[in-house]
Amino acid sequence: MSFFSKFFNREKEQDLDKGLEKTKEGLFGKISRAIAGKSEVDDDVLDELESILISSDVGLETTIKIIERIQQRVKRDKYVSTDELNFILKDEIVNLLSENNTSEVEDYDVPLLATGRPYVMLVVGVNGVGKTTTIGKLAYQLTQRDYRVVIGAADTFRAAAVDQLKIWADRVKCEFYSKGMNADPAAVAYETVAYAQKYNCDVVIIDTAGRLHNKKGLMDELGKIKRSISKCHEGAPHDVMLVLDASTGQNAIEQAKQFTDVTDVSCLALTKLDGTAKGGVAIGISDQFKIPIKYIGVGEAIDKLQIFNKRAFVDSIFK
Repeated sequence: MSFFSKFFNREKEQDLDKGLEKTKEGLFGKISRAIAGKSEVDDDVLDELESILISSDVGLETTIKIIERIQQRVKRDKYVSTDELNFILKDEIVNLLSENNTSEVEDYDVPLLATGRPYVMLVVGVNGVGKTTTIGKLAYQLTQRDYRVVIGAADTFRAAAVDQLKIWADRVKCEFYSKGMNADPAAVAYETVAYAQKYNCDVVIIDTAGRLHNKKGLMDELGKIKRSISKCHEGAPHDVMLVLDASTGQNAIEQAKQFTDVTDVSCLALTKLDGTAKGGVAIGISDQFKIPIKYIGVGEAIDKLQIFNKRAFVDSIFK
């Protein structure tokens, strides 16, 4: 059975292709124009490729790494045609993602047996990146698979954050826990996990405040929340997911730096890929921070949060 027929059905493939259309036009289109009329990959072609990758928000360090790998292959094989360039580029990017712990995830299943119920995910990220929407869409995917999910509203500094989460919980028909505005976020987190234990929920997804006031304040707050959760459920949180807006390009990398400096981020979600030509930032973030990308947003609809698959992602860009 082929990869796509087993893990990545035709509808999902089409959603991904549509979501990455702008990135494909920007990256693949530029490469095609750069090599037009040329027969082999030489220094001029590699210089053009380097500029294209950097302008596509892959990032300088990651771009240099990719170019060096292609140079090694050209040197080893003596002659590489421009027709082969896309294949080699795809291959090296997939290898890079593989080295950075971005493993294949088959489904939205969570490791309940490994962690014991409930599985707890703490979600972090600045305001405006699509954090609330990502939480809602993930809860939807899990409830569709018959998991009992509770969302905890630990961003207690904005009334809109609590209200929006409640709307999502009602929409996807999952549990919701809140203590309202100005409550202690750590207390909300603790009580959400306790609620999940009491009512036999499978999954807890806890929202946190989306502001970067200063590193010490952020570190203290997230540290307090994590300690509170672990007191209620040993070993939790089992994942700390950082949500980033792909359309912000290099700003997303800067946000990743700030959050990884203050907390142990275990996975990433990249949103708004469908609205940007900067999808190359996924490659740079994964390479720079060695953190697996777990989910990507490729549309506004409730079912347009996808599990990130490195091969499908790269294939879609270079079709």
